[in-house]
Amino acid sequence: MDYKPLPVGVDIFEKIITRGYYFIDKTWMIKELIDKKADVNLVTRPRRFGKTLNLSMLQYFFEDARDSGGVRQDNSYLFEGLKIMEAGASYLAHMGQYPVINLTLKSAKQPSWEISFAMLRREIAREYHRHAFVLKDGRLTAQERQRFIRMRDEETSYAECADAVRFLSDVLMKIYGRKTIILIDEYDVPLEHAFMEGFYQETISFIRSLFESAFKTSASLEFAVITGCLRISKESIFTGMNNLNMISILNKNYDEYFGFTEEEVRKICRDYKLEQKYELIKTWYNGYIFGDVNIYNPWSLILFINDLKTNEDEFPSPYWANTSSNSIVRKLIEMADENTKLEIEALIEGKHIEKPIHEDITYDEIYKTMDNLWNFMFFTGYFRKVRDWMDSEDNYFAELAIPNREVKYIFRRKILGWFEEKVKQKDRSRLFQALLDTDPEALQEEIADLLMETISFNDAYESFYHGFLTGIFLGMKGYQVRSNREGGRGRSDLVIRPVTRRKPAFVLEFKVAGKFAELEKKAKEALDQIEQRQYVRELWEDGYQTVYRYGIAFFGKDCLVKLR
Repeated sequence: MDYKPLPVGVDIFEKIITRGYYFIDKTWMIKELIDKKADVNLVTRPRRFGKTLNLSMLQYFFEDARDSGGVRQDNSYLFEGLKIMEAGASYLAHMGQYPVINLTLKSAKQPSWEISFAMLRREIAREYHRHAFVLKDGRLTAQERQRFIRMRDEETSYAECADAVRFLSDVLMKIYGRKTIILIDEYDVPLEHAFMEGFYQETISFIRSLFESAFKTSASLEFAVITGCLRISKESIFTGMNNLNMISILNKNYDEYFGFTEEEVRKICRDYKLEQKYELIKTWYNGYIFGDVNIYNPWSLILFINDLKTNEDEFPSPYWANTSSNSIVRKLIEMADENTKLEIEALIEGKHIEKPIHEDITYDEIYKTMDNLWNFMFFTGYFRKVRDWMDSEDNYFAELAIPNREVKYIFRRKILGWFEEKVKQKDRSRLFQALLDTDPEALQEEIADLLMETISFNDAYESFYHGFLTGIFLGMKGYQVRSNREGGRGRSDLVIRPVTRRKPAFVLEFKVAGKFAELEKKAKEALDQIEQRQYVRELWEDGYQTVYRYGIAFFGKDCLVKLR
């Protein structure tokens, strides 16, 4: 059976329709925009949740599109059979009636302000190129024509560029006789990157000027939709804009239009004959709450369905984890105190944490408090809201949890890996010496100290500690560290052997205790296992005359070391 191709990485509405890609109909959003009549709409959602595609859809619906010669282009055929066509004549009367400016700021993610500004100017110039037919209209003054050409050819000053969207909006209103719709995608990408690279103030000053001129008391503005990942405080970028309608993941407006709903996911599974995979999909990619609606990650779901089309036995992958920016999340690890580590451990175990929620923050405030970092992670898709409430002083709180197995993977693998990198940067000479001195008490103390620097979780299995100890023993000068080596009648957890056979070698076996009181018993079991399965035989046969055996038991961040 032939299935429609899935739009992997395709975010242009016209291309999805004309090429016959599978499409989840979100066109009812158009009706809601017309009904609500907000002047400037700021929609914030996590990365890869369909923001760019929705803006493209809005452009193709509302725009009075023209070719290079100024001849009108009819795009109504793109919406045939879609929900918006059932909305009624009063809504369809808006189709193809407005000049539209559509900008994405993602290209401004550059290593310096000079390059970032050049890319912002180039992106604006593309819209001037797209509307260059207006130069043939005699209603433009000579001054307007000259400025338009400078913008098109990227020959403008900073000052002209800062007012470029407003100027284009005014020009289009003059030619079309209709107010302009402005769509801006990924408005916060240059801000986040500029903060990380050290030119935040230059970037925020320019974007503030660009937005103020375009949106604040503009007579040529019909309405605007701005999308991004994080809601930036009005004081930093939307100064004095009383016409701004904030639509975050907490807002019930437009809650079903970004990401896939339960019903939509079930339909996808039916359409691709993958109903048997629904529960697996649910555990991996479900769990986001936008407003009151339960939402699936659309990026990951589409990629997984696409993989399943080729191989029905394909395992789920953390697709979103590999595309999302983790730079600020990594800062959480660097700043983590003992309370933060305990909270991360609780989240990995499936528990909930309570945090104050505040939406208006700036990038230069994110690192000032741990609460700001938690807020950043919540609004960018790392947590879901379990419940929320206001305290007696009108402070807003939410109970947060990891939404699904995909995000849990990030915590178990990426975040845990970053903690382990942090541990490896510490001086481990005392650890190495305790091993070589066959001093189990000192070794136990050193391992316990290093465990305090990372995170663990109550459902931790031996491989967690296995990976942790393998990592901290790597780097011993003159020694090879090998894990799960074949030897005797099984596999020893860790073998540390010197390059010269004149020095002793070490075999380490690990056990995880179910409770603290079992540490002694489990350490002894580890030693007994080394003997019973003859893990040292290979070392003896290879010429090592002295082999020390360590049995190590773990319970959370406690450990007990026994030597034989």
